[in-house]
Amino acid sequence: MTDNPKTEPFSNAEKNPDDWTTGDEAMTGAQASYLKTLSEEAHEDFDDTLTKAEASKAIDALQEKTGRGK
Repeated sequence: MTDNPKTEPFSNAEKNPDDWTTGDEAMTGAQASYLKTLSEEAHEDFDDTLTKAEASKAIDALQEKTGRGK
């Protein structure tokens, strides 16, 4: 890696949610909104108690199930 992070702006763009320093915080409003939409489309229950990391994983799984995000 170089000393200038701007030369490789995407080197860590997809960090594992388990490694997020704020992953145990409550999910964001944007995550909740998108997760609710995906849950409805997939006919699954929406869990509003997920953390940021859990919501990210759930979004990934529901995108796969619904065909969104491809």
